[in-house]
Amino acid sequence: MRVNDNDINNLERKYRLNLINSITGIKPANLIGTRSLDGKDNVAIFSSVVHLGSHPAQLGFVLRPQSLNPRDTYANILDTNHYTINSITDNFTKNAHYTSAKLDKNDSEFDKMNIDKTFIDDFHAPFVSLSPIKIGMKYFQSVPLPNGCVLIIGSVILLDIPDDSINPLGQIDLVSLQSTGVSGLNSYHSLIKLATYPYVRINKLPDFK
Repeated sequence: MRVNDNDINNLERKYRLNLINSITGIKPANLIGTRSLDGKDNVAIFSSVVHLGSHPAQLGFVLRPQSLNPRDTYANILDTNHYTINSITDNFTKNAHYTSAKLDKNDSEFDKMNIDKTFIDDFHAPFVSLSPIKIGMKYFQSVPLPNGCVLIIGSVILLDIPDDSINPLGQIDLVSLQSTGVSGLNSYHSLIKLATYPYVRINKLPDFK
């Protein structure tokens, strides 16, 4: 298959949606948890969480275009300034996937999709109990994107990760945690570690011949 931008624009809508969502390969699969000011809990799956910086520690994720009535995730973040990012593992991909359903505002995905939640200390938003990597976030900024989507930037203010999954260098063993990746919109993948390479220095390049 070889196509140009005009060909892409003329592809059947669902085919184009699946194709363009798949071309970047495996993406991280995470559940983002929020709680409204009146105590209603919400959780939704996202495959757009990205590292933005380590000092200060910041992560971002992309929200689809928001109407005059923002979806629960965005509205709750703006109202409370707090949300959680939770890793998805092999044993609950089905439950996590269906959190993308557009439920009534009074219905919680935690209840509908049978996903247990937990709270850590006095953090406002709920975490996903089964997630081995739980991240508490504080809202920092919304950045409008040219396509109408919104990049949400947040600061990492809480981490909960099993001690035995972190090596002395601070690297997390995602394989032992059974972390899941997603390709396209609905295909989930287990992770297999292939290799670990040293920090790249120009005077220590290996021989590639």
